Amino acid sequence: MRVLAVIALLLWAGPALAVGADETMLADPAQETRARGIMEGLRCLVCQNQSITDSNADLARDLREIVRERVAAGETDAQVHQYMVDRYGDWILMKPPFNIRTALLWLAPALMLIFGGLGAWAFIRRQRAPAPPEALDADEQARLRALLGEAP
Repeated sequence: MRVLAVIALLLWAGPALAVGADETMLADPAQETRARGIMEGLRCLVCQNQSITDSNADLARDLREIVRERVAAGETDAQVHQYMVDRYGDWILMKPPFNIRTALLWLAPALMLIFGGLGAWAFIRRQRAPAPPEALDADEQARLRALLGEAP
């Protein structure tokens, strides 16, 4: 039992090892809070499924520094976002805007649901029970009895 408790504690503490401390933080807590809010909306280009706040990749660390520098320079949130989009494209945003380049990204789930539903409907329709066979006429019944060796 003690061994299971130790294993559980080690597994529970594992994610703590992945958390890295940033080297520099902004002196003004309000600016640091703003910078962290901006960072939550930016995707790590290495991890691709994490914000730069959650990622320990070197690129994410560099992007956090850039965000902090721009916030410290007095830029607005929109200006920092636009700087990152201009430099890395819409892919850096955790929630990319809907436009002609990202339309497939936004519409793909609905299209998959529609085509999946149509495919399921067609499959179920083909799986219907076949109609019962027609009754044998007199000649066919006589031939069947002859094959089975029964008397007419």
